[in-house]
Amino acid sequence: MLLLKITIAVLAGLFTGVSGAAQAQPWRLSEALKLGGPLSISGTSRLRYEGLDEQFRTGRTGSDQVFVLRTTLQAQLNARNWAITAELLDSRAYLDDRGTPLNTTVVNAVELLQAHVSFKKQNWLRNGDSLHARAGRITMDVGSRRFVARNRYRNTINGFTGIDAAWQNGEGHSVRAFFALPVQRRPSEASRLARNVIDFDKEYDSVKFWGLHAGTPIGQFDSIGEVFLFGLHENDTPDFATRNRNLLTPGLRWSRNASPGRFDFVFEAALQFGESRASSATSNLTDLQHFAHFEHAEIGYSFQTALTPRVVFQYDYASGDDSPNDNDNNRFDTLFGARRFDFGPTGVYGAFARSNLSSPGIRIQVKPHPALRSFVAIRGFWLASDQDEWVSSGVRDAAGRSGSHLGTQVEMRLRWDVAPGNYRFETGVAHLILGEFAERAPNANGNGDATYFYAQAMFRF
Repeated sequence: MLLLKITIAVLAGLFTGVSGAAQAQPWRLSEALKLGGPLSISGTSRLRYEGLDEQFRTGRTGSDQVFVLRTTLQAQLNARNWAITAELLDSRAYLDDRGTPLNTTVVNAVELLQAHVSFKKQNWLRNGDSLHARAGRITMDVGSRRFVARNRYRNTINGFTGIDAAWQNGEGHSVRAFFALPVQRRPSEASRLARNVIDFDKEYDSVKFWGLHAGTPIGQFDSIGEVFLFGLHENDTPDFATRNRNLLTPGLRWSRNASPGRFDFVFEAALQFGESRASSATSNLTDLQHFAHFEHAEIGYSFQTALTPRVVFQYDYASGDDSPNDNDNNRFDTLFGARRFDFGPTGVYGAFARSNLSSPGIRIQVKPHPALRSFVAIRGFWLASDQDEWVSSGVRDAAGRSGSHLGTQVEMRLRWDVAPGNYRFETGVAHLILGEFAERAPNANGNGDATYFYAQAMFRF
C-alpha cells in the first residue's frame, strides 16, 4: 500500500510541479504523503539520451546511442541522534545496439545502494563541534571527489560497505576516517547488461579500501588546506579477479572558493606507490612496482558584471607507464573518483580519464539568469607517456612512434532549473578533434573526429 501511495504522489507531483514552478518551496514526497514524525522518503528520477557520432575506441566503428534511466528512492527513520537509512538505485539502458559500450558504469538494475545506521552528535567534545558516524552500506564524497565520489553524471553510483566517521568543529577544522569493502557491481557480461538483468551486487573481503582526510581553514587568501591518505588492497579470489593493487595514495589540496570580484584557485597533488599488475587477467601473475603521481591546478576569476562570468585556466597531469617492458607501473590510478567535472561527459563518451594524461584548458562560465547556467570549455590532451595507453580508448603504440597528441575537445553545457529544487533540464555537446596519436597509432580505428550529444531531465522529490 505504501508503494502505491508513493507512485500516486510522485505522478501527482510530476504533473503539478511544473505549473507551480514559481512556488516558494520545492514539492516533496514526504509532505505529499503526510508522513510527518521520524520517517522521511525522498528520491530522484533522471532520463537522459546520449548520442556519439564516430567511435574513438579501438575495435569499434560507427556511431552509438543509448537512453539511460536512473532512479533512486531513499527512506530514513530518525530517533534522536540515531538514524536508519535505506536507498534503492535502479540504473537501466535502452535503445543501445551491439556496438554500444555498455558496462557497469551504465547499468545496475534494482540495487540496494545504501543500508546503514548513523549517529550524529552536536557539541560532542566541546561547544560547536559535531560527530557524524555511519556503519553499513554507504556512498561517499571525500575532498575534491577526484579519488572517492558518489557519482553524479554517471548512470551508476559507487557503493561501499564499512564504517565512515567525520568530526568538525565550529572553526572549520575537520577530520574524517573510513574503512570499507568496495561494492562490486553485477552483472558484468555485456549481454546481460543489455537486457538490464537484475543481479545483486557483492562485496569481497579480498578488496579493502580505507582513507584519512583532514581539512583546516588557512587565513592567507581565505583558503582551505587539506591532506589525505588512501589505501587500496586487493587479492584475487576464485570467483573475482583483480589487478592485485596494493596502493597508498597520499596527497594535499589548497583551494579558495569562487566569489564575485576576486580570484579563486585549486592546487591538488598526490603520489601513489606500492604494487599492482598490468591487468586483471588470471594469467597475469606478475607484480609490478607501482610509482605514479597526479597534479591538478586551476586559477579562476569571477567578474561582477552582467552574466557573472567566471574564467578558469586549468591543467591536469596524471603520469603514465614509462615503458611496457620493465617491472614498473607508473600509470596513475584515480581509485573511486569522478572525472566528469574535469574532463567532460562520461556515459558512452568518457574519452579521458585521470591516467596517462597531460591536459591544459580554459573554461568560461556564465549565469544569465538565476535559473540558467552555462559554460564553454576547450582542452587539449596529450599522453604523459607516449608508450602507454590512451586510457578509456584502448589505443596504444608500445614503441612510442605515433606522437603524444590525443586531440582537442570543445565542450558546451546548458543547465536550466525549470522548477528549482524539483525539475532540472540539461543539455550539452562535446566535440573531439583527433590529434596525431589518435590517428596514427597502430590500433587506432581511423573513424575521424568524434561528437557527443546529450539531453537529460531530472525530477527530485
